[in-house]
Amino acid sequence: MKKCLSMMLALALTLSMVGCAGGSTNDSTATSGNTSGTTSAASSDPKVSLNVSVPDADNSYIYAAAQEFKARVEEYSGGSLELTVYPNGSLYGGDGNAAISSVGNGSLDIVILAASLYASFDPSFYVISVPYLFDDTKQLQDYLNSDVGVDLFNSVESMGITCMGRWTRSFRQVTNSKTPINSPADMEGMVLRTPSNSLYVEFFTACGANATPMSFSEVYNALQLNTLDGQENPVDVPATNNFYEVQKYISGTNHIADAWVVGMNTNKLNGLTENQQNALKQAAEECQQWYVDYQAEKDGEMLKLLTDNGMEYNELPEDGFQEFVSISQSLYPKFKEMVKNDELFDATVAFCGKA
Repeated sequence: MKKCLSMMLALALTLSMVGCAGGSTNDSTATSGNTSGTTSAASSDPKVSLNVSVPDADNSYIYAAAQEFKARVEEYSGGSLELTVYPNGSLYGGDGNAAISSVGNGSLDIVILAASLYASFDPSFYVISVPYLFDDTKQLQDYLNSDVGVDLFNSVESMGITCMGRWTRSFRQVTNSKTPINSPADMEGMVLRTPSNSLYVEFFTACGANATPMSFSEVYNALQLNTLDGQENPVDVPATNNFYEVQKYISGTNHIADAWVVGMNTNKLNGLTENQQNALKQAAEECQQWYVDYQAEKDGEMLKLLTDNGMEYNELPEDGFQEFVSISQSLYPKFKEMVKNDELFDATVAFCGKA
């Protein structure tokens, strides 16, 4: 896993030289067509408009995935469902906790959010973010589709939300303005922005960093003013937010996995016809693999964008990588306490072969 970004960069460079690189994010949202029995003919079902909120900008991966989801839903429902995608968390003020509450109470129809944000409501979701637990995207996808993963994601039903889709997310990398990260020692004293997630803070503090939770909307300015030294996110986030203007290094730490919950207000879903419900569920399920393939293509392009704009990329040496793994595993007892579900934690660790 630790060499995947460098391989993607090499691939992206090769593709650009032969003129075969993929198009822009917004050009890559065409539906692959109806692959099952759901009708795409004009529907006699009542017309319904739904809003779909995503946290990132309209040049982000998740916005592209939401547009793909929209296209398939509208096709499969025969045009009876009309979806409008809103980027930048604009319908919930960029506050993930508010978004979850709003979709649960019906103020929002559909919200696509990182699974880790649900940990504020159900600590079981911390298990997705255990550092170095998942080896690669394939193992993560297999887990999301396993009985353990499905049961975890379906637990949002207690919040008034139906989980229609479980989508993977690219692994997270560290960027900073001070030094390449080759081992935990390089993070000593580094002021590093993390999401407001106790598990992230625990891990990066153990690595020697000054872990600093901060709203994402404040990160660019904090990096520019050197209030922060660095941040960590999947590679598309620094690329699409122009962090290359305020960061020098990106290191292939591949430290934490995450996933997206495609959540819909349960009452709103139940008020639709059976055909419309099936259209939504089929589109969400199909987009899981679409998104896996899309991210695999785009990660190399995003890394190339960063390096073309002056950032330096390094992959971790094996000994440094293993030091990070060892720190994470030493924290398993604390992580297990955070998850507050021993059976789930043990089942997830066993599934990943880390028991």
